[in-house]
Amino acid sequence: MENLKVAIIPVTPLMQNSCVIWNENTKNAAVTDPGGDLDKINDFLSKNNLNLVKIFITHGHLDHAGGAFNLSQEHDVKIEGPHPDDEFLITGLEDQGKMYGVPGTKNFLPDRWLDDGDKIELDGISFDVYHCPGHTPGHVIFHQADAKIAIVGDVLFQGSIGRTDLPRGNTQSLIDSIRNKLWKLDDDTTFVPGHGPLSTFGQEKKTNPYVADQLFKD
Repeated sequence: MENLKVAIIPVTPLMQNSCVIWNENTKNAAVTDPGGDLDKINDFLSKNNLNLVKIFITHGHLDHAGGAFNLSQEHDVKIEGPHPDDEFLITGLEDQGKMYGVPGTKNFLPDRWLDDGDKIELDGISFDVYHCPGHTPGHVIFHQADAKIAIVGDVLFQGSIGRTDLPRGNTQSLIDSIRNKLWKLDDDTTFVPGHGPLSTFGQEKKTNPYVADQLFKD
């Protein structure tokens, strides 16, 4: 899928991997998880002559969703995601901002909630949506099968998995999400985690110390 382009823009002090995805033919773009540093995102859009048309959110934590409302207002675009089980987080973003010293954070409700089996679309390029609870109850991930790329938020990392010690996290749910959903996708799929370097599902199946296949053999 040559017309699909993806760029990673690390934002916030936690270096969260916000993505700009765009159709090279139309120059229309979407941003995933604009947690903050909106000037960096806007600068990338401007320098590449991209027109922001949508915002996609994987889950409701501050570093992923904290800038979503302000970016949506600035560009007059709609927000899609996360799953409704994360409503308590996205309607509590202002409290999260106060707790962590991030002024200007705004609560929001998305224009569209997402659930397992949904699709998100950008100018004819569609991503499958998978509900992957565990890190948060309403976490979703986005998968583009033809391009063999997935944007997985804080579900899975190179050599690790998401935290489950935050409100309504659940370790078993997270492991089930990874093994029953992500592991069903092609091994050569490259995934963009919420933090840190890229990896592939196949590599993590072999080597991840928390969810590698060898850990679950009888």
